[in-house]
Amino acid sequence: MTATATPTPTRTPTPTPGRFPQRGGGALLLLLPAMLPVLVLSVFPLLRGIYLGFTDARAGFNIATAFTGLDNYRQMLADDLFWSSFRIGLIWTFSVTILQFVLALGLALLLNLNLRGRWLARTLAVVPWAMPPVVVGIMWSLVYRPDAGLLNELLYRLGLGDSGVNWLGEFGTALPAVIAVGVWAGMPVTTIVLLAALQSVPRELHEAAAVDAAGAWARFRHITMPQLQGVVVAITTLNFIWNFNSFDLVYVLTKGGPGGRTTLPMLFAYEEAFRYGNYGYAAALGNVMVLIVLAVLLVYLRRRMRESQAGGAA
Repeated sequence: MTATATPTPTRTPTPTPGRFPQRGGGALLLLLPAMLPVLVLSVFPLLRGIYLGFTDARAGFNIATAFTGLDNYRQMLADDLFWSSFRIGLIWTFSVTILQFVLALGLALLLNLNLRGRWLARTLAVVPWAMPPVVVGIMWSLVYRPDAGLLNELLYRLGLGDSGVNWLGEFGTALPAVIAVGVWAGMPVTTIVLLAALQSVPRELHEAAAVDAAGAWARFRHITMPQLQGVVVAITTLNFIWNFNSFDLVYVLTKGGPGGRTTLPMLFAYEEAFRYGNYGYAAALGNVMVLIVLAVLLVYLRRRMRESQAGGAA
């Protein structure tokens, strides 16, 4: 007869009160080292900027700052230079965003094909994104040079134009030239996102449509684009926000010239703050830009919530 050992019940140790912090407090302590730089470098400057937008703060030491209420915003509404920069900013934002999407979609469709050397093409497509905006601006300023610039030389040799065109210094060509650089610099990110989305489209859908004698355009319209809808909305919204906040690329290329033809809203706020010393007015301009970006972001988030609720209900 074999004796069966009865298992001894194990006792769960009871945590000693006060020895360890509560779960919520412990999590807060662990997050504090990461949150502290965000609070110091992001949240505090944001709150400080909101406050300065309601004051007459100016550059210099020992200058008293008085609370002026909505005076800066009233000045903004009557400022023709601000509205001019805002109009130019909208032209820049919509032009760059739309062209980035159209060209990136075409490039993504091309890179998605089973072609020889597509790995090299995919690598080269990322090069503009890997370059800092300042480097991109310097490089394209050399391309656009009126004397010995690559673009003028190429057009002259092809018989399509005269050498010596000042692309960044003339009213009719400055903004289109800057838009072209913005599209070139921002297109790789959109291309990569769209290419990843294209590769996630089930091949079975295209094969079934091809069996039903659907052409390439019909498959693209009724299969590919509906599958890409969520990604298209997301990347277009992000591109709109990034392009609306553009500063460094245009500053390096033209500094807002000629005659304010390429002065974007952020560049206008920068000039008011660091060239003319109107810190309060510049802060008010920044606050308005933040509100516009938040409005666009809220529209996107609301759309995503509706899609999620519709998907959950289905």
